[in-house]
Amino acid sequence: MERTSTTSRRGFLNSLGMAVGGAGLAGAGMIGGARVLKAEQESPKGRIPDTPYKVGHMTLLTGAGAVLGEPSLKGHTMAAEEINAKGGLLGKRKIETITADEAAGTDANVKELRRMKLDANIDLFTGVISSANTPALGPVAEELSLLTIFTDGCTDFLFDKAVPNPKFIFRITNIQSADGITAAVGVAQTWPNVRKIAHIHPDYAYGRNAFEHFTLAIERLLPGTEVVSENWPKLGTTDFTAHITKIMSTSPDLLVSSVWGGDYIALYKQALRYGLFDKMKVASTIAFGVAPHAIGKDHPEGVLAGVHSNYYFTYPGGDRWPLNKSFVQRYYERWKEYPNFQSEGAYVALHLLKSAIERANKLTGGWPEDEAIISQLEGLGMDTPSGYLYMRPDHQAYKDAVTGFSKNLPQYEFAAWDPDRIITIPIRNITAPLGWPKPGTTHNESTAAANWIKTTWPKVSA
Repeated sequence: MERTSTTSRRGFLNSLGMAVGGAGLAGAGMIGGARVLKAEQESPKGRIPDTPYKVGHMTLLTGAGAVLGEPSLKGHTMAAEEINAKGGLLGKRKIETITADEAAGTDANVKELRRMKLDANIDLFTGVISSANTPALGPVAEELSLLTIFTDGCTDFLFDKAVPNPKFIFRITNIQSADGITAAVGVAQTWPNVRKIAHIHPDYAYGRNAFEHFTLAIERLLPGTEVVSENWPKLGTTDFTAHITKIMSTSPDLLVSSVWGGDYIALYKQALRYGLFDKMKVASTIAFGVAPHAIGKDHPEGVLAGVHSNYYFTYPGGDRWPLNKSFVQRYYERWKEYPNFQSEGAYVALHLLKSAIERANKLTGGWPEDEAIISQLEGLGMDTPSGYLYMRPDHQAYKDAVTGFSKNLPQYEFAAWDPDRIITIPIRNITAPLGWPKPGTTHNESTAAANWIKTTWPKVSA
């Protein structure tokens, strides 16, 4: 049953705990409890083998998605180099990485995962960007009893439907429903007078779910809005002309997009030629998710330029969060470019694993079995470059959501985030809580998050 109570928009936005501007970390909910890990492993207990620890890392290395995928491999590589420089995991086992190009397609990726485990004998599988891939790869990783930390592939379907009771697979990125909800909260906070909304989303799981969760949230935050145009380009589209002219013909107040990677670069550059950004507000779930330098100085200012509800290299900025300052500096020194959320996620995944292995070694001695590592990953908390990360017992990690507005800053050769217009939202306030019924149990909505919004969010008044 849907909730029909009402509250004021300001009151409901305040209840979400959102912060606007360069808010402190504690104010944004980024400082938390749980098992925070800071100290380095002293000396391992028991006998530790010196054989390599093999990791299979799959990400988009070719095609339009490479502007997300290449930073993923760079973040992974930097973490492995740092760990190996100190002798490896538990000071003995150096990380050896085997890579695979996710652009080969879902069927080929499933075959490659099996090959990595059965032929290359990997110990850990990481990576994956596309929401189309994790629901296919997750069940296979479980079947192979392969410890897996997905660094993206954020779809709710992974744990809602494909693997509802995971044992071996974990995911470090925010769940995808948070993307659409974050964008909706940003719109309601910033442009409460919009009424006519156009949409453009890639025609697959990520785009469909971004549209659904944005729409569910905005219906409650801004009652009276209407969708005047839906556009569903195929992933990998290079010519958006027909979509742009269709959008402009409906004269919307707002365009909402979840187009990502090289597709977004093509979209915004073509939209500039038509003057689209002069005629409507634009909000995106993942416009600035690409490698930062892939965005040009020509990118218009004032776009709600999401980064997958997760991480942008300028935030937390300065000396307020030394972990991020140090990470960005080291990444830039290593790769001569700035990191994106894929860089940070892949980097953190290996350090999360390292911490769990160290904890398990203290408990059991020797090299820990996967069962012991899993027991330490569950419920683990870490301070990371993006803020505080918590791995819930259901194997879905949570970071507070963050989004911002585009601006041309003199210190960068590309458009970045306006440091005075960053929105943060405690993740617990915009995602279904642990234990919320999954689809097919007590409700028929597509995701647990969709049901949670319908059940618990009031409609608001001005």
